[in-house]
Amino acid sequence: MIVSRALSFFLRFAQFVCGAVVLGLVAHFLHQHHKTHAGPIGREIYTEVVAALSVVLSLIWMIPFTSTFLHYTTDFILSAAWFAAFGTLVNWIHKANCGGAFQWGGIHRGGYCGQWKATEAFSFLSAIFWLASAALGIHVVHRGTREATTSRGSRWSRRHAV
Repeated sequence: MIVSRALSFFLRFAQFVCGAVVLGLVAHFLHQHHKTHAGPIGREIYTEVVAALSVVLSLIWMIPFTSTFLHYTTDFILSAAWFAAFGTLVNWIHKANCGGAFQWGGIHRGGYCGQWKATEAFSFLSAIFWLASAALGIHVVHRGTREATTSRGSRWSRRHAV
């Protein structure tokens, strides 16, 4: 159980970090959009909402309670939301003349294309971390349910054996 709690804490922390990075980068894009009126405002707002929700939930669920594993359905939904955000970001990169979505050369130079690709990368990583958290939650909850059912069944059969 201690391994699953440590892994859960690591995943929640990684979700927080990825969400915070995306939140900051997209907030910068939204600020630039306010000045220049260029860019995909709808995609940016969607990604910003998903990132803000992820940051808040990952902070709350980083607190080690037993019920943190019961949120696996929300983890799965947020993973799907992150994959959708990643898809919308990848779709826009072709229109922005920044090269292919997975051409990572030159990302360290900064600029619009580098920041956009960094947002894509952290969105994808966040989706993976939320999906891993959902898988961990499913594993822990169903393993606990299976062990409780097995132990109750064996006690019952021992007490009432004829």
